[in-house]
Amino acid sequence: MISTTGPAAVGRAALGSAALIPAAVGRAGSGAGSLGSGGRPGVAPVAAVGGGVVVRAAPGADTDPPRRAPQLLYAGDSDGRAVVLLLDGDRVVRYAEAVTGRGARELDFARTDEAGVTTAAALTLVRSPDGGRARYLLAPWIAVAGTRDLLRAGEDTKPLALAADGVTAPVEVPRSAGACAAWPALEVTSSARIVEKHSFVLADLGTLTPVHLTYTPLPDGPGAAAARQPREATGVAARAAWAATACRLPEMRGMRDGGVRAVNIWEFASSELPDGGGRAVWSCTRTSSWAGPGDVLVRLSPAAGPPQDVARAPDTAACGRFGQHLLAGTRWRSPAGRWYLLAAGSREVTGITASGAVRAEARGRTLAAPAGPEAAAVELTGRLASGGRVTALDGGGGGRD
Repeated sequence: MISTTGPAAVGRAALGSAALIPAAVGRAGSGAGSLGSGGRPGVAPVAAVGGGVVVRAAPGADTDPPRRAPQLLYAGDSDGRAVVLLLDGDRVVRYAEAVTGRGARELDFARTDEAGVTTAAALTLVRSPDGGRARYLLAPWIAVAGTRDLLRAGEDTKPLALAADGVTAPVEVPRSAGACAAWPALEVTSSARIVEKHSFVLADLGTLTPVHLTYTPLPDGPGAAAARQPREATGVAARAAWAATACRLPEMRGMRDGGVRAVNIWEFASSELPDGGGRAVWSCTRTSSWAGPGDVLVRLSPAAGPPQDVARAPDTAACGRFGQHLLAGTRWRSPAGRWYLLAAGSREVTGITASGAVRAEARGRTLAAPAGPEAAAVELTGRLASGGRVTALDGGGGGRD
């Protein structure tokens, strides 16, 4: 598949737009010759892929031969597999084969458009035969690595051994089938010598590029903060939100089939439920793809009982940088057995109107109105502080302002 020119491997190498930073030599190669541009180790691709190679590509990742010499990120033996990782423009390519004997040969392509400190921090190097464990190649700006179970918000992060070449010790990965009893994730901390020191969380969805998990807190009440970009999923509130959401990640994996860049939980509103139902939190979980569009899931989480799905929408800007105004509604049965129409809006919503089977109006960002047990059609409209309008997210034409 690949022949090397010059040194056969670099250990820790920056991904994305950053320059390669060799830190160790991995697997020795037999090739000799010049280095790639800028003094970097170069690689010369073989034009044809032989038979018997399993080729997998994330959505939008092309499998054409490179138009220029790729950058070698890693070449070495790991857990009985010979592995090569290459950076080629806006994609990463991994080739793997058995070191000895016969075995599957694999060629994986993944997108890395504008990958940064968090989204370029790790690549999946090798997986165990049963898929239950994996090793990762971490970027040179990662100083500390650990693992934690997303379902157990109160547990501390456990240290993860990291070799000089940036390869981690084997890590348990989430199971793709069976009961969701645990959800292992990486928590890594960047080095202040290279970039700003901070910790962030990465989840393995079974692909080449682990997914960056983030959290946006409520705009009011305890822990409220001014509107800005999502936070890292490391604080107390973020851990609690992800403990209630992690088991839904397999569905998000299915939505994008390997093209996921990041997943953010945005808690956009809270409301007091009727008939003593307690305080509920409204959240929008957005799965962002490398291509830009994302899929969203809105949920209502009561003080007691499991969260309730409210709305889904595919290929939308909602709950992201270009879709910051949100309105959602659902029917809900109170502890007293009565049915209500509940609705909530994001920060800029100043009023909500319901029409159709339920006619009601409320000032502010939440609404609760009696509703019959039948799921009759209701239209929701939110008024914005700017004077504009936003319709309810419904997976169809709703959710626009």
